[in-house]
Amino acid sequence: MKPFVLDSSMTNMGGIFYPTGQVFALFPDEDCTRQAALALQAASHQGDIAYASPEVILQEIVHTLGTADAPLPSVGAEGDMVRRIADLAGTGHHGLLIAMADKDEADRVVNAIAPEGAVTAFYYRTFIIEDLISQPASVGQQSVVVGTHAAEG
Repeated sequence: MKPFVLDSSMTNMGGIFYPTGQVFALFPDEDCTRQAALALQAASHQGDIAYASPEVILQEIVHTLGTADAPLPSVGAEGDMVRRIADLAGTGHHGLLIAMADKDEADRVVNAIAPEGAVTAFYYRTFIIEDLISQPASVGQQSVVVGTHAAEG
C-alpha cells in the first residue's frame, strides 16, 4: 500500500475528483483501512492500493470541489460524491483508492473490504459512479442526499 497522491488523472475536466477505473472506499479508522488492504491482497487483487488519511482527504480530494458548484450546481454526481467523502473524512474516516486492473472485479473488491469495516465505496467508471457499499443509517446524517443513494430510505 502506498500513500495517496492526487494527480490530474484523478480529476474530471472540471477538476473535480473522479478517478476513472478506481474504487474509493472509506473506513472508520486506520486499522480497518490497513486490514482491508491486506484482505484485497489475499483476494488476489491486481491493482495498486493507496492510503489516504482524513487530513489528506480533506486537503487533496475535497479541495478539488473548489467553486465547481458556483453559481449553478454540477449536473453530474461527482460533486455530491466529494461532499459525501468530505462528510466522512470530517468525522475521522480514512480512505483507500483501489485501482481496478483488467482482471479485478467489483464484487471481489466489495467482498474483501466490506468485512473489514468499509462504510462506503464508490467505483468511478466512465460516465457513472457506482455506489458499491451504501452507508448504514448509524453513520449519521449526510450534508448531501438529493440525487444520491443516500436519499434512499
